[in-house]
Amino acid sequence: MTSHVDQAVKARIAAARLKRAKRRQQRAELDENRQHGLEARHTAKMRRWAEEDPE
Repeated sequence: MTSHVDQAVKARIAAARLKRAKRRQQRAELDENRQHGLEARHTAKMRRWAEEDPE
């Protein structure tokens, strides 16, 4: 049988793990979106260069 304190500690640990996992997921999504944005920006830059200097 676990005490009230043990249950409270386990609940806090579980909440902290969930919060950490959520932050990790958010960071992964932001990194993915950032990479997509950088690729799009690079593509647009190359397109502008090609339009400015058609050789």
